[in-house]
Amino acid sequence: MILHTDRLILRPFADADRDAYAAMMADPEVGYWLGATLSRAEADAQVDRFMAASDAPEPGFLALEARANGAFLGAACLRRVQAGHPMAGYTEMGWRLARAAWGTGFATEAARALMDFGFGTYDLKQIVAFTAVTNNRSRAVMERLGLSRRHALDFDHPALPADHPLRAHLVYAVVRP
Repeated sequence: MILHTDRLILRPFADADRDAYAAMMADPEVGYWLGATLSRAEADAQVDRFMAASDAPEPGFLALEARANGAFLGAACLRRVQAGHPMAGYTEMGWRLARAAWGTGFATEAARALMDFGFGTYDLKQIVAFTAVTNNRSRAVMERLGLSRRHALDFDHPALPADHPLRAHLVYAVVRP
């Protein structure tokens, strides 16, 4: 599945994305908001999982590519949250961008395309997004997209230690118009 926006191509991951993805995930500023940086082997393992899940009915994790020059900008997802997570059963929309792409509106543009797909083609009733309490940039994206806070769904991220500064997560949601 491939989605196009004015400035982006959202497409399945390919082996050619591995170097750029590993560099993004090794960046301390990117890694901070995701709980940790990743080694090359860990980043490759994530790409392997993204590529293996490409047959799922929902898009899963897609690579973000600049239409203007083909540059790798990051990843965005629309996926069912798996068992064992506090949001299990919900469909999550998320994004992670290379630092050079921060503040450009690419996250909002990619997420809007995923929302349109989710509500239109995939016929979802609701989409959630979640982030650390202190991640004001992601919260701003969620609010620009019209998602509303769902206080009752807030959770402590189970993959982060109890004393981790990003453990507390806020949940936003949007229902099909």
